[in-house]
Amino acid sequence: MIGKGREGVVRAGALLRGTSAPVTYALIAVCCVVFVLSPASGLNPSYGTGDRLLAAQSDYFARWGVVPADLFAGSWRTALTPATALFVHGSWLHLLGNMLFLHVFGTMTEERMGRLPYLLFYLVTGYLALFGYAAAHAGSEQTLVGASGAISAVLGAFLYLFPDARVTSLFPFLLFLPLRFPAWVVLPFWVALQWAAAGQAGQGPGVAYLAHLIGFSTGFLYAWVRYRRARVRATHTTATEGDSQP
Repeated sequence: MIGKGREGVVRAGALLRGTSAPVTYALIAVCCVVFVLSPASGLNPSYGTGDRLLAAQSDYFARWGVVPADLFAGSWRTALTPATALFVHGSWLHLLGNMLFLHVFGTMTEERMGRLPYLLFYLVTGYLALFGYAAAHAGSEQTLVGASGAISAVLGAFLYLFPDARVTSLFPFLLFLPLRFPAWVVLPFWVALQWAAAGQAGQGPGVAYLAHLIGFSTGFLYAWVRYRRARVRATHTTATEGDSQP
């Protein structure tokens, strides 16, 4: 819980800058290194080109990604794929988009939770998001990869922990102008988009919108359960300068 008075204001400012988040930066680095070395990036000459590269990519995703139809077959290896899939990405756009969201929202969330609790939170919620998606599509043979389930959980926790933090957003219907809105405006809007897209998932590209929703809900629920008492105590304490934060 952030303290009151001038010291509390300074500490709040430090949190908003995300000055110490080694776990977040390590996760970003691992995802980037794994992608560059994998056949998905197209940069590793050992995988060849053309049909050979495409075959290597297909084998890579099938081995380390989640295949819902195989997940419940009883194999210990497939049971681990919701964890390994968190570090596998399908394209440069997929990787960069996820890492941008993780950088923006992960640094503050990590500082609030602490390094080890944040790492466990990231891995467990990411696993649950992918597992939940697979359970809802148990007969699917489409491979699921990416860190978006875990990152969605980070967004959910961020919304509860820092609802008034301002986030720079780009909206297509506003000509992509960079505008700053509170998290309580931006993130529910993002959830609404995921919900709407999940209903049309069969008509668009293979994006696991349901995994996003499961991750976000799990992250928000965890933060609510874990930090609710701290917020209640802060609410009942009179601040001398500024407002109390969770």
